[in-house]
Amino acid sequence: MSTGPVNTAVLRTEFRLFRREPAGIFWIMLFPTLLLAILGCIPSFREADPALGGLRPVDAYVPVALLLGLIIGGLQGMPPTLTGYRETGILRRMSTTPVRPSALLAAQMTVLGAASLISALLTLAVGRLAFDVALPRQPLGHLLALLLALAASLSLGALLSALARTAKIATAAGSTALFPAMFTAGVWLPVEAMPDLMADIVGRTPFGAAAQALNEASAGHWPGAGHLAVTAGWAVLLTAGAVRWFRWE
Repeated sequence: MSTGPVNTAVLRTEFRLFRREPAGIFWIMLFPTLLLAILGCIPSFREADPALGGLRPVDAYVPVALLLGLIIGGLQGMPPTLTGYRETGILRRMSTTPVRPSALLAAQMTVLGAASLISALLTLAVGRLAFDVALPRQPLGHLLALLLALAASLSLGALLSALARTAKIATAAGSTALFPAMFTAGVWLPVEAMPDLMADIVGRTPFGAAAQALNEASAGHWPGAGHLAVTAGWAVLLTAGAVRWFRWE
């Protein structure tokens, strides 16, 4: 039996399951945009801030909100789902059918990746239409940085899925990793407003480097090779770890 129709069927099934999860749709696709809208309604967030290089805080938070959707998708969406499939024996039973476990992993990454990118589009649209935030002046560089950040987020989620033995542990691990990831992405303090030493340290993390790359692309510059390399390097490293330690049973 050809694997193409089988893989398509798995993808459709995972999409239907995701569509039936209101919490996943809200936190991944809607929450980052809602957070931006709430912050943008604060008058001081619509005034230029010298600490941000003359940007308004709402301008600086658009790249942060973009990364937030990606981070939630990778760390909150994937680990409990895949670990739950393993814990309940679904992956083991799949190994006796034409559906390979790898097809399920690919479907999960596709669905969560698509949801994260839709979240990014919503954030850009609301930022532009509601608060007059300029669209990225270097769109290709911005898209590249966004895709690398998405790869890093999904690979980190896959690694947590590989290491966690139960869905409960996977959920706890994802929640624990979520907060430092949000910090490095600039949720509490935009990277450009951090002290130099802190910004340098954050810039060596996948989401800190991605945040700086997105900021550069938003300003009209091609993202720095170092920032892109750090984000891509983390994605490769985390993927290698996930492949090395992932257990189907």
